[in-house]
Formats: sequence, C-alpha cells, structure tokens
Amino acid sequence: MLAERDKLNADIQDVLDKQTEAWGIKVSTVEIKRIDLDESMVRAIARQAEAERTRRAKIINAEGEQQAAQKLVEAAQILAPVPQAMQLRYLATLFDIAGERSSTIVFPFPIDLMQAWAAHGSAERR
Repeated sequence: MLAERDKLNADIQDVLDKQTEAWGIKVSTVEIKRIDLDESMVRAIARQAEAERTRRAKIINAEGEQQAAQKLVEAAQILAPVPQAMQLRYLATLFDIAGERSSTIVFPFPIDLMQAWAAHGSAERR
C-alpha cells in the first residue's frame, strides 16, 4: 500500500467514476494522504526493513573479506618466489608484535632459516 500509493489512487478514482458516472459527476482527483496501519503490521514492516539492512551488511562484509583474501593471495604470489622476502616479512611482523603490550609471543620460525644458521655456525667452527 505504501509503495504503490499512486496505483491505489488511480484504482479508487476508477471505482468512483463508475459509480458517479450515471449522475453526471466526474471525480478529477483522488489522493490517499494518510494510511493507518495496524501495530502488528508496523512491527512486521520494521522487522522486514531490519532484515534487509542486515542482509546488505552481510553482503558488504563478505565482499570485503573476498577482496582482502584476493590481496593476500596476490601478496603471497609476490613473496613466494623470494624466500628472503618472506623472512623479512616475518621479522617485520615480529617487530610489530613486540611493540604491543603482550607478555608472550608465539612466532613461527622457518626451519630452513634455522638450518642455514646452523650450517653457517658449524662452518665457522671449522
């Protein structure tokens, strides 16, 4: 009713014209100005509007997640061919974490980096 007020106006005008035509009366304008809805209908409309806002928010959030995932894939493709770049990224992340007020930091350490240091250390001892 609220969305198609103009169509309702035209339909009412047609009905009135058919009823008053025999008397020579022509209704020139019909305008619905106010519609009183039952309280349960008002609540139903409000719930529908809220559901639509929630749906749109979820879609926007999902699109954001999808874009973020795509950017992570692109970053991984750039970093993957150069292991040193990934190691620098690890160190930069560790620096960022160290700046926060955490008391414990669990950080994955690449085994190949540890093996390289071990090999370098054993070569120096010889």
